[in-house]
Amino acid sequence: MAAATALLGAVAAAPPAARDWTAAPAAGRPYAYLEGPAGSVLQDTLSVTNPGTAPLTVRLSGQGAPVSFAARTVTVPARTRADVPFAVTVTADTPPGEHRGTVRAATADREVRVDLRLRVSGPHLAALTVEDVHVDADTGALRYTLVNRGTTVLAPRLAVRAEGLLGTVLDRPDRALPLTLRPGERATRTEPWPDPPALDSVTVRLTATAPGAAPATARAEAAFASGPALTGTAGLLLAAAAGVVHVARRRRSRTQRAPEGATP
Repeated sequence: MAAATALLGAVAAAPPAARDWTAAPAAGRPYAYLEGPAGSVLQDTLSVTNPGTAPLTVRLSGQGAPVSFAARTVTVPARTRADVPFAVTVTADTPPGEHRGTVRAATADREVRVDLRLRVSGPHLAALTVEDVHVDADTGALRYTLVNRGTTVLAPRLAVRAEGLLGTVLDRPDRALPLTLRPGERATRTEPWPDPPALDSVTVRLTATAPGAAPATARAEAAFASGPALTGTAGLLLAAAAGVVHVARRRRSRTQRAPEGATP
């Protein structure tokens, strides 16, 4: 019993273990909150508290946001709090609105994560363009580039229509594309057309839309002339020419056989 009592007394008198260290935004806030326009650098402070009896070394990093520290590794003396400044760089293409990230402090056996909330100010503008449309006359593949010209993230949709000499040869209704575009971002894509016309001159029109943005349209011209189609067309022309020659010869023969003085 004496031994047990002595052990319990030692545990009760022991200083806080290294696992009791904390990391939080300065001034006891529940999370770090920053606000500013795109293209700015915003600053805040992370407080690391070491209640233990030995120095504490922590590694600092950020996730989900471009967070930078004056030093990636900080040693906090025993029973001391270290206030570590950090900065968040809001890039020029960051869309307005709410964004989330994390500031992390870690030791060899523990990690503390601090919620980072970023509000980027500025007007909301949705703008989308379709550029560099090209039609491959051999395969029919349609190549184009979508560009986000606004300040918001876009989820584009696309409709495709092609008109030939005798009418519509391709009509694909509006559908969602498997991508999103951040402000200033561009994406080059290829739209397959497995059964293009064998012999035709077409105008292909691509129309892209996105919520809040005006429809964007671009077009390209293409001439299709496959080998078999050309061969068949040439055969028809030759046959037609042969028929014309045959008719002309028959008329000339009838004229030569008519008697003199007869009315043709």
